[in-house]
Amino acid sequence: MTRQIFLDTETTGLSPESGDRIIEIGCVEMVNRRLTGRHLHFYINPQRPSHEDAVKIHGLTDEFLADKPVFAALADEILDYCRGAEIIIHNASFDIGFLDAELRRLDKGRFREHVDGVLDTLVMAREMFPGKSNSLDALCRRLEVDNTHRTLHGALMDAELLAEVYINMTRGQDALLIDADGSDGDGAGQGVDAVAIDFSAFELPVLQPTPQEAEAFEKALQDLDKASGGKVVWKTMEAVI
Repeated sequence: MTRQIFLDTETTGLSPESGDRIIEIGCVEMVNRRLTGRHLHFYINPQRPSHEDAVKIHGLTDEFLADKPVFAALADEILDYCRGAEIIIHNASFDIGFLDAELRRLDKGRFREHVDGVLDTLVMAREMFPGKSNSLDALCRRLEVDNTHRTLHGALMDAELLAEVYINMTRGQDALLIDADGSDGDGAGQGVDAVAIDFSAFELPVLQPTPQEAEAFEKALQDLDKASGGKVVWKTMEAVI
């Protein structure tokens, strides 16, 4: 059984080293590439005010968070939920930095010590789409994941979107992604970032040649054989077969 957890956080600011804290955590569980519906979601009292710019991104005010539980009260439940799973995060260094800082305050070690590994989808996306914008919004557009309801950042919503993005990024050869606009990823392209062609939806018929077409084809092969002095490649291949 392969168990994966898609995780996202919202924070009071950008720097755990400067005392910024986690204010929201959202997790989505997937087992054997199927979403289970078993989510984990908490709003958290950070015990400090959020930066004004951060509030503009996630919309979680100090007043809203004032009566929420502190991280210390939730840490064991969060770790129990994540334990033994592969954790998938977009821009993992950011979220892991905050989780490590929170756990360090509680003498619970580092986050990676409690899980089966961490996969960063931002690193994956940069390898798959070099030179493109690889934010979560950009990947949603490129991989045709509907994010029209995402007006503000939210940890659970972003974890759910990331799960869909990851499934589309890792679906193998069932579909082919083709850049359609040739943009450099700065959002200035005039068209859609990608066109997804799902080959499983097609049944390709096999058309047999008519007798006249088969005769014309054979004559063309004879002409090629004559023009090459008997050095055509297909005769060598037929001999091997």
